Amino acid sequence: MAKRDYYEVLGVSKTAAAVEIKKAYRKVAIQFHPDKNPGNKEAEEKFKEAAEAYEVLSDDNKRARYDQFGHAGMSGAGGFGGGGMNMEDIFSQFGDIFGGAFGGGFGGFGGQTRQQKGSNLRIRVKLNLEEMMEGVTKKVKVTRMKLHKDATFKTCPTCKGNGQQIRILNTPLGQMQTSTTCSTCRGSGKIAEKIPNGANNHGLIKEDETVEIKIPAGAREGIQLQMRGKGNEAPFGGPAGDLIVVIEEEAHPELQRDGNNLHYDLNVSLPDVVLGGEKEVPTA
Repeated sequence: MAKRDYYEVLGVSKTAAAVEIKKAYRKVAIQFHPDKNPGNKEAEEKFKEAAEAYEVLSDDNKRARYDQFGHAGMSGAGGFGGGGMNMEDIFSQFGDIFGGAFGGGFGGFGGQTRQQKGSNLRIRVKLNLEEMMEGVTKKVKVTRMKLHKDATFKTCPTCKGNGQQIRILNTPLGQMQTSTTCSTCRGSGKIAEKIPNGANNHGLIKEDETVEIKIPAGAREGIQLQMRGKGNEAPFGGPAGDLIVVIEEEAHPELQRDGNNLHYDLNVSLPDVVLGGEKEVPTA
């Protein structure tokens, strides 16, 4: 099914200011929030759709690319649209926008346990002029941290899986309860149980993986494409980080690029200048 226009999803115009886009997203997200629509798959998809639209339109660079290329410009390049939608990511990235609309909880996602996210990776991909103009799919080998298949984990005995440590303090005014991130598991609620040989303390091991990167037509030097979930994996099965792809342009042997224009130095002989003639000029 074809994706709907992001502006249509949020119900705003293409000239909407950032504050208007944020307000519109909050309204749609609350309307289709899982807590208000338990078990409703259609509402869940609309909730994800709104988050994807906001993730693009709230970022000036992604919004400019979307305005120019539409959804084609987001392929492999923009957050949720590039690597699939993850509910945990939505709440961790945009949860503050909902404010207190749901009492600080997000159904099965909100709780106290904090899932640790894997770190991002950054690579550079060189493209020639033809590839940047027409678009291309590149296969690149990336070395990333992945969870070892034999690594196992168990519930943290200190916080009992809550990710928080509760302390009761006696004060002149009575008892006071405080909550802090668990010092043993650092909020994840889990600790390593079995670490295979070759893996680090979190059960992660380095592995090479071939990643397919779709470069949209019209790419330029310095553009960064974000592939969600293609970075380092996280300990204890948390969401993986992202792969940031920085585009570099290879020098063309005959043409020089100046924005959307191409420059070519053409040498002509004196007879051609005086009598006229024909010369072929490469355009790509």
